[in-house]
Amino acid sequence: MNILWLGHGSFRIEIGDQILLVDPWLNGNPMMEGQDKDAAIAGATHILVTHGHFDHTADIVEISQKTGAPVSAIYELAQYLYAKGATEGHAFNKGGTIPLGTVTASLVPASHSSSISVDDKPMYTGMECGFMISGEGKTVYVSGDTDIMADMDWMGDFYKPDIGILSAGGYYTMDMKGAAYAAKRYFDFKTVIPCHYRTFPALEQSASALAEGLPRVAVIEPQVMQPISL
Repeated sequence: MNILWLGHGSFRIEIGDQILLVDPWLNGNPMMEGQDKDAAIAGATHILVTHGHFDHTADIVEISQKTGAPVSAIYELAQYLYAKGATEGHAFNKGGTIPLGTVTASLVPASHSSSISVDDKPMYTGMECGFMISGEGKTVYVSGDTDIMADMDWMGDFYKPDIGILSAGGYYTMDMKGAAYAAKRYFDFKTVIPCHYRTFPALEQSASALAEGLPRVAVIEPQVMQPISL
């Protein structure tokens, strides 16, 4: 399995027979300036979207059309993206699990908000979510934008993820200390990868507090477009 950070909350996950793009935001993403954007999406087999905010959806339709990769998200958001021209995947809901070749993706709760700007007004796009992605004998929890929440208790017990990709920049999501608390209380991760940080000044710039809070977990600060092999 290779996990590549595309900056902010965006990832390319090469797992099993799939190349999954999660919330791929390339144009306007400060972390992707000067990077090979074509390489970031090359061979994509599926696109997973956690919620509607622009820094997670602005490029979804374009990338779907360019790669042919179908898009899956919570029902309302998926239907909106299909109407805009994205290739149809699964318009499903929390509790649902979809087959993606030898991989599965389950939609799980998050605690945030979700909207898209239409005519300069926010339009509701269904509830915010995260994903549990299983393949190669491992499960990856992609938290999406979220705060700490009690649902993490049953999610950790039920899905037993080995790897946590956690939004941890603060301001819009839980911060590094909060992510460390959630990981220690609710999960038994072997590896944690922080995201949704370093992009803007308002966000945390270092994951040192996360690493200090999880001394027995491999906390890997990702570098843009550099594979993390697990």
